[in-house]
Amino acid sequence: MVMKPEPIFAGVEALRAAHGPGRVSSFPPGILLTPETAARLSKEEHLILLCGRYEGVDQRVADHLADEELSIGDYVLSGGELPALVLIDAVAGSCRGSGGPGGAAQRLVLAGDPGGAHYTRPRDFRGWTVPTFSCRGTTPPSPRGARRKGSAGRRGTARTC
Repeated sequence: MVMKPEPIFAGVEALRAAHGPGRVSSFPPGILLTPETAARLSKEEHLILLCGRYEGVDQRVADHLADEELSIGDYVLSGGELPALVLIDAVAGSCRGSGGPGGAAQRLVLAGDPGGAHYTRPRDFRGWTVPTFSCRGTTPPSPRGARRKGSAGRRGTARTC
């Protein structure tokens, strides 16, 4: 089943009438969501996210209503709700009040570093101890973390000893 265009157009037009123009994004297929795309969208006054279901949405919605189509990756989901949540989280992380534009979380992702190893209390858990150097403020890559894809050479700061 393909979702009809009439209720989608009516809904977006009602939102625009009540709140002003807003950028409309739909999912998929589309360009891959990147931190740069999230930062760009965080500057928009309003975002309207269209989440398809079933086999998708009538193509006229993408052709004549959506400003852009985004994708969060090359896999199949049952609907557009999860990609919308991913987009909301990525855009929110780019806004002031969450580390500011280019905040800490976004800077780490843009640098390819999700933050390095972190430790909490207790210092000794099941014989696994917090490295001494982490109490001084720097954390080299953990042996386990170094085996994970994209984590070689990570460095971060310890949060707690």
